[in-house]
Amino acid sequence: MDLFSYQNKDANKPLAFRMRPQSLEQFVGQKRIVGEGKLLRRAIEADRLQSLILYGPPGTGKTTLAKIIANKTESKFESLNAVTSGVKDLRQVINRAKERQGMYTKRTILFIDEIHRFNKSQQDALLPAVEEGIIILIGATTENPYFEVNSPLLSRSRIFRLQSLTEDNIKVILERAVKKLEESKDYKIKLTIKALKHFARVANGDARTALNALELAVLTTSDQKGVKTINLKVAEDSIQQKAINYDQTGDNHYDTISAFVKSIRGSVPDAALYWLAKMIEAGEDPSFIARRLIVHAAEDIGNADPQALVIANAAARAVEYVGMPEARIPLAQASIYLATAHKSNAVLLGIDRALEVVKSKRVSGVPAHLQDNHYRGANNLGRGVDYKYPHDYPNNYVKQEYLPLELEGQKFYQPTENGYEKKIKEFLKDLN
Repeated sequence: MDLFSYQNKDANKPLAFRMRPQSLEQFVGQKRIVGEGKLLRRAIEADRLQSLILYGPPGTGKTTLAKIIANKTESKFESLNAVTSGVKDLRQVINRAKERQGMYTKRTILFIDEIHRFNKSQQDALLPAVEEGIIILIGATTENPYFEVNSPLLSRSRIFRLQSLTEDNIKVILERAVKKLEESKDYKIKLTIKALKHFARVANGDARTALNALELAVLTTSDQKGVKTINLKVAEDSIQQKAINYDQTGDNHYDTISAFVKSIRGSVPDAALYWLAKMIEAGEDPSFIARRLIVHAAEDIGNADPQALVIANAAARAVEYVGMPEARIPLAQASIYLATAHKSNAVLLGIDRALEVVKSKRVSGVPAHLQDNHYRGANNLGRGVDYKYPHDYPNNYVKQEYLPLELEGQKFYQPTENGYEKKIKEFLKDLN
C-alpha cells in the first residue's frame, strides 16, 4: 500500500464509520453511564475494566464505546463478530490470551459484537476464560441479555443499558458531521434547521441512521456556487421512512404489548391506538394482539362492563375470519372500547383470592346439601338432603350456605362502584 492509499484508506467508508468518536470527550449521549464520575467512565479512564455487556438499540454507541476502550486500554484488545465467528475463532483468541498472560502478564479484552447471536455452546466456550480472568469480555447486543445470554456469563458481567439517543444528541452529531464533510470537500454544506430537525426526529434515536441519511443527502445534492443546501425536501427524500425497532421475541415485543395494555388500563385510547399501530406496522401476529385484548377485557374491565369481553372476542373472530389488513379496524375498535370502558379488576382479585385459599387451606369438602344426589341411594347417604331449590322461593333466591363449613362467610369477589359492577354490588347487598 502506497502512502496516498494509506492516508485515504477510510475515505470511502460510510460517514457513520468516519464519525465514530475516538475518546469519551467526543462521545455524545449516554451520560447516565459514561457521564463525569459514572462507574463505567471511571473504569475506562483508569483502565480497570471487568467483563461487561453493553445492551441497547442500534446506533446508540455500543461499538463506539468498545472502540474507545480499545484506544484507551493498555491491554491487548481483540474483537469478534458473533455472526461470522465460531467456537474455533473463540478458542484461538483464548489461546492467544493465555499465552499473553503467561509470558507477559498482559491482559486481553475481547469485544464480541452481537453476542446474542452466539448459541449456548459458543457462550459456554467463553465461560472458563472469563471465570479465570484470561479474558475480559465486552459483549454488545440489541437483545435483552437476560433472555439471550447464558446466566453464568451474566453473573460474571456487569450490564450497562444504553438508551436511544435524544433528538438533541442526534443534532449535535449531525452538526459535527457537516463540519467533518466540509473539511475534505471543496464546497460548503448548508443544513437548514427544518432538515436538521427532520433527520433528528425520524432517526428514532439511531445515530447511524441519521448519518447515513445526511451522507446520502450530500452525495445526491448538486452544489450551487460552492454550496450544497440540504433543505427539508432533500432530508425527507433521504430518510423516507424510519425502520420500526421491533422484534417478535425480545424486548420490543414485550415492551410494546406492555405499553399497549397499560394504555388500555389507563383509559387512554390515543396511546392504545399508537401502540397498536406500531405492532401492526412491525408485523406483529394479529392473533397475539387479539388474545391480549380478550385477557385484559376480563382482567381490567370485568363486570364493570361485561360487553368488553364480548367485543374483544368479536375482534379475535374478525382477525380469523377477515384477516389483515382489514382486521386492523375491529382490533382498533376493540382497543378503543376497552380503553374507554369502566374499569375493575375485581374479577382478577376474586379468582386469585379463591385460588390462594384452595392452595393454602384444608376444608372438609363439599357440604352434604350441595352434593350430587341424582343416583339411587344418594339420599340414604345424606347427599343433597336439605338443599333448597332457589326457584321455589320468591325472587328465585333463598339464603343458604354454598361454601365449605370452614369458609363460611368468606368473600372473594368484591365488586366496585364502577359501571355495571355497581348494579352487581347493589344486587348482592339487597340479597343480604
